[in-house]
Amino acid sequence: MGKRTPVAVGLDGRWAAFPRSPESIIPLLQEVQQREGFISEQDCARVAEHARAPMSTVFGVATFYAQFRLRRPGRHTIRVCEGTACHVLGSDRVMEACKELLGVDVGGTTADGVLTLESVRCLGCCSLSPAVMVDGVIHARVGRKEIEKIVADCRKDAS
Repeated sequence: MGKRTPVAVGLDGRWAAFPRSPESIIPLLQEVQQREGFISEQDCARVAEHARAPMSTVFGVATFYAQFRLRRPGRHTIRVCEGTACHVLGSDRVMEACKELLGVDVGGTTADGVLTLESVRCLGCCSLSPAVMVDGVIHARVGRKEIEKIVADCRKDAS
């Protein structure tokens, strides 16, 4: 794996717009994640330095909010909706099929780095239940057969 470009003040001038105070922690973490796809321990240290906050505070914020990832995600992300409508129509079976096919639990990424599995509370498309989102695309009325095809397509795309 190639060396990561350090996210730092002055790299492209973006951080200069953020005040050097703890109020900048969340927007700085968002900036890092947008650029890198996740937030490393090194990135937390840089945010702490810029925001003039303890590393423990930055790490606490990064782990508290579900929007932040502390591990590199897979090339593709499968998000299984577990909202009420999806749950009633079988999202638990969809999630179990995903776990089995991928060999990971919720929040995990396959060993080959191709797929990450996530659970979401609601995708906002209850009439399409059970629904799954793959890389921002909604798949409606998903069952095991559809999950198998989605996984196969993602793996094919990655090779």
